[in-house]
Amino acid sequence: MAQRSLPPTASVAHAGDGAKLHAPSAERNAAAITEALVSIAPATGRALEIASGTGQHVVGFAHAMPGLDWQPTEVDAARRASIDAWAAEAGLPNLRAAMPLNATQAGWGTEAGERALIVLINLLHLISTPEAQTLVQEVARALAPAGRFALYGPFLREGQATSEGDARFHASLIAQDPAIGYKDLEEVQHWLRDAGLTLIDTRAMPANNVLLIAERPA
Repeated sequence: MAQRSLPPTASVAHAGDGAKLHAPSAERNAAAITEALVSIAPATGRALEIASGTGQHVVGFAHAMPGLDWQPTEVDAARRASIDAWAAEAGLPNLRAAMPLNATQAGWGTEAGERALIVLINLLHLISTPEAQTLVQEVARALAPAGRFALYGPFLREGQATSEGDARFHASLIAQDPAIGYKDLEEVQHWLRDAGLTLIDTRAMPANNVLLIAERPA
């Protein structure tokens, strides 16, 4: 994943206690995402979160889905430290230490294979289309048979933002870097199918976000 110049609103996290970082957006959407994941997640197996950010989400996931063994990942060292600080505070036996992973590079899916669940939250609009397509292809390789991929974030519909706020944010992203910005929902659905996954749900979420659930055939 290339280092990119992002607007200040793209990935906000504030310093907390010790190494912990706090993302207001994670606090706002955590309950809705966790509830949705609980409804579709396998009961047991190895779970992987791509781009875990501050770690707030994955602690909640591990608590709500104790049958899954959760592996957080993050490219940024400061955020890996934050994930581990949140995890240490939670003390959950099914939550592993954060590991570095650049999910936009080819090859990682085979190494990380046999995952029952892979989760990605709010990343596609911060990477380029080729990077996003590579990520989806590698996720498909990393899933176990009948494993599921949960992809959450904002999307365009037929090339258009669905709210003024989304339109402004999308414009601010491409003003900083023309290669990034919101992806079109239908295109991403095609990427999932092209990677050999079965799209089983497209779920409307709060604040105009969408949760896509795809499954690797058994």
